[in-house]
This record gives sequence, structure tokens and C-alpha cells, in this order.
Amino acid sequence: MSAETPGGLRAGEAARTHAFAALRQAILSGDVAPGQRLVEEELAGTLGVTRQSLRAALLDLTTEGLVERIPNRGARVRVISTEEAVAITECRMVLEALCAAKAAERITDEEAAQLRELAANLSRAVADRNPLKYSELNRELHRRVGVISGQKVALGLLDRLHGQLVRHQFQLALRPGRPDVSLGEHLAILDAVAGHRPADADAAVRVHLASVIRALVDSNFD
Repeated sequence: MSAETPGGLRAGEAARTHAFAALRQAILSGDVAPGQRLVEEELAGTLGVTRQSLRAALLDLTTEGLVERIPNRGARVRVISTEEAVAITECRMVLEALCAAKAAERITDEEAAQLRELAANLSRAVADRNPLKYSELNRELHRRVGVISGQKVALGLLDRLHGQLVRHQFQLALRPGRPDVSLGEHLAILDAVAGHRPADADAAVRVHLASVIRALVDSNFD
């Protein structure tokens, strides 16, 4: 349970969890920009938690790679360079290829039908020139394949890696012509998973993320 201080602020493990979840969502949604300072007193008041709970949440976010502490200046949202984004994507490649292969082995007929519906929605988003919708469906694709795979260890690692790449993924999605390029790659992944072809699913993920790496290098968002 969360205790409450005389000033009405929440403290304890529940308060720490609340602050962590709220700040993580703010970072992932872009409400808090890379490089932005995280002022403890201000954030604690906004979130209704003690500074001790807020500080513990920032420590958790630092461990997750979303926040960094600058000596004598406090905490800020960590800036991920293009070079680091490439390295993270290389790690994603191994884990997501594993999940796709596992998903292809485990998928049910109902799940396969849902993936084919997702493929149709992806194609529609590209045809409608709606990059934000396409980006949302792209995230859903990776999430759903991961859930079908049942590989919980890989999913936990991927969740942390995805969090660090949000800015780069969003910018790539808005890059003119990028959805047209990645659509075929995503459809290949979905087709292989839905078709119970583990080796093809593994290969399709690697082709897709190799393309993402080339796009990151070419774009150089630093």
C-alpha cells in the first residue's frame, strides 16, 4: 500500500510505481523531449508523490536507459544517438527474429486471421498516406507477434529496447517514402508467421531491421 505524508503526497512502493509509469509514458509519448531536464521538486508535486518516491522512480528509469543523471545538474531524458540506435536495432534483430520464428511455430488459425487483417490495415494506412496510423499499426504488429511467440524473456528485453528508440522510430515513420519501403517488409513477416514458416519469419525480420538500420544511418537524426 501507498502511505501518505502530512502534506498529502503519496509515498512508498505504490507511489514509486505510479511515478515510474507516468514518467515512462510521458517519455515514450514524446510529451517529455530528449535532453529535457527532470526537476524533482516540480515533478513530485505534479505527480503527487514525495521526492524520495520520485527519486526512486528516476533511478528505475535510469536503469531502463530512458533517463540519465548529469553530475551537479540532476536528471534529464536520455538522448539516444544514431550510432546507439543502430546498435540497439542490431540487438532487436536477434530477439525479434527469435520471436517471429517462435510465433510461426505456435500460431493458431484465429491468430493467423487476425494477422492477415492487420496486414490489410497496414496496406490501407500506406494507401491513405497516413504515417501516424501506419506507425501505430507497426507497433501493434511487433507487439502481437511477440505475444503469439510466448517468449516472455525476449519480450521483456524488447520492451526496454523499444523504449529507447521511440524518437527515432517516430521520425522514420514521418520520413517521406519510408512507409512504402517498409510495408512490403512487414507484410513478409506477417505472411511467414501466419503461414507457419519459422525460417522465413526469421529471415523476414532480419531483412526488415537491416533496412531500418540503413534508414537510420541515412537519416542521421543527431
